[in-house]
Amino acid sequence: MSDNCQKTLQSTRDGAEASYVSEFHVPGMDCPSEESMIRMSLAALEPSVALKFDTPNRKVFVFHEENLEAIEERMVALGFGASLTRTEAMTHGGLTEARAKAEQEAKQEAGVLRWLLAINAVMFVIEITVGWWAQSTGLIADSLDMFADAAVYGMALYATGRSASMKLRAAHLSGWLQLLLALGALSEVIRRFLVGSEPASTMMMGIGLVALVANTVCLLLIAKNRDGGVHMKASWIFSANDVIANIGVILAGGLVALTGSHYPDLVIGLIIAVIVLIGARRILRLRA
Repeated sequence: MSDNCQKTLQSTRDGAEASYVSEFHVPGMDCPSEESMIRMSLAALEPSVALKFDTPNRKVFVFHEENLEAIEERMVALGFGASLTRTEAMTHGGLTEARAKAEQEAKQEAGVLRWLLAINAVMFVIEITVGWWAQSTGLIADSLDMFADAAVYGMALYATGRSASMKLRAAHLSGWLQLLLALGALSEVIRRFLVGSEPASTMMMGIGLVALVANTVCLLLIAKNRDGGVHMKASWIFSANDVIANIGVILAGGLVALTGSHYPDLVIGLIIAVIVLIGARRILRLRA
């Protein structure tokens, strides 16, 4: 904790109500997946906290009681580069109001999360099936990226109204499954590097384009939820990772067609699989 934040917190401990708002700068937060991870990580804290996200500026505001050290520890452990920038005391009743507003926003966002879950789940099935048939590690790995997003959205929905231990078990289950799939994709990249493959470039570009459209739809759904939290209104601007992965698959398909080499497909497959592997590691680091 910074000296300034420590002094601010210490100077307000004699107030009528021990409630505070702490601002964190989170450089690695650029889409709803990271936001859901932060929600999951802080959900088990006692006393409970309320959250407000400002994704364009990579900020998270945590409304809490005197448990700042535990909050900061969990934020840093997620691996998104979080750092505490300031802590201020709130007026009487501020924490109660923040919690009520957070619950209302969560209910409003549930419908959008269901659509995001459905789109990502369908695209996972399509991409992994076509990827296997087209001998494309790029499509297979990209399907796992879709699965990773679906898992996080599913966790967010499942967590509603459930105990902290149930939330954690659901998160770890999805994390282990994501880890196994990522390791499978990496082994497939290695196998096809050693024995060779003939990826179907046309299928790669076609399905990559479909996935790109699907992710664009997801971003628009997020942007249209203008009555929800700030993160739901603005996070689509910075949700570039999935779109970049889709474009990478399309470009790799084009290079396969131009060069007749399977290496572009292996490279993009390796990159996306590693990204998914890192995401699985972050989920598994969540703790009660």
